[in-house]
Amino acid sequence: MNSLKNYLLIGFSCCAFGFAAPRPAANAPARVLPATALKPYGRSLVNKAQQLELISSAVHFGFSFEGNDCQVFASLPGGQDHNYLQYELDGVYQKRLRVGGGAQAPLVIAAAGGGKHTVWIYKATEAHTGPIAIEKITGTNLRALPSPPAPLIEFIGNSITCGAAADPSEVPCGSGQYHDQHNAYQAYGPRVARALKTNFVLSSVSGIGIYRTWNSDGPTMPQVYEKVDFQAQNPQRWDFATYSPKVVSIALGTNDLSTGDGKSPRLPFDSARYVGTYVQFVQLVKAKYPKARIALLSSPMMNGKSRTLLQNCLTAVKQKTDAGYPGDKPVAVYFFQPMQARGCTGHPNVADHAVLAKELAPFFQKLL
Repeated sequence: MNSLKNYLLIGFSCCAFGFAAPRPAANAPARVLPATALKPYGRSLVNKAQQLELISSAVHFGFSFEGNDCQVFASLPGGQDHNYLQYELDGVYQKRLRVGGGAQAPLVIAAAGGGKHTVWIYKATEAHTGPIAIEKITGTNLRALPSPPAPLIEFIGNSITCGAAADPSEVPCGSGQYHDQHNAYQAYGPRVARALKTNFVLSSVSGIGIYRTWNSDGPTMPQVYEKVDFQAQNPQRWDFATYSPKVVSIALGTNDLSTGDGKSPRLPFDSARYVGTYVQFVQLVKAKYPKARIALLSSPMMNGKSRTLLQNCLTAVKQKTDAGYPGDKPVAVYFFQPMQARGCTGHPNVADHAVLAKELAPFFQKLL
């Protein structure tokens, strides 16, 4: 009887070992890259579902994979109908990717052939369009990539800095939704950064100004800059210790000088209020980044008297700031050449942004 028990025990043990799942090799190629392993650059957060929410314009992350393709699992936690990503593959810009609301199949990134490939994914739209959540990447031999070590430029601005209304190649001007023509990757800031081989972040909101927006009194950039998503009512603040920019570029004034929408009451432009509020905002930026060089940009959309008025105001902001910080490097100012913008609603289009970036590159090169 004992012999029978031993026989059964040995037989059961052999069966158990025979059907045990094999353990993966220690060096097996990673086939899933969770969002928490990604290394984003720009305003983002990891939500309660452990998804990476991309917030600001052109916030981006990189990874490598092997083989012919990989899959990006993206969703819209804000409930919006659709949004856009865009990407580089092996250092070459490809296209925008539409992310639909609700349950969606993963976005497939296909390469021309096998081997190892690198991908950089960017949010094409601005913070006010809503976040895009990344759940995971699937593929073969996936590795998260950090941004290269390089100086950082932060570009603060409005719709021009966002790359808004710049790209009607898929949805024509005047149709679809406002963000259907956004192309943050092709905006002047990221273009300047790529030309100078620097890192960049965009802190930009369409329609925003220093002391008023394009058609109302606010909220203004000084009121939303510290909020993680540039939304005035959001109590969550951005952690400014995340980055240490070498240069902070500020391009605000187009909307302050706007004549409005013709519906809401609009007082004449108040140059004294503009200059005073701007100086206070520069002080706020300096408090966040004491070592950063401040650069003030005019507007390529301003011509004639408005252009002269804006330039005079920016000169006054520089003078007042330099007087208040005699030990710091002086504020740099750049005045754009007048431009007849060819994008939607009078904004620069993708080709115009290339012109602006080429014009700006030497200016930023000196500051770096």
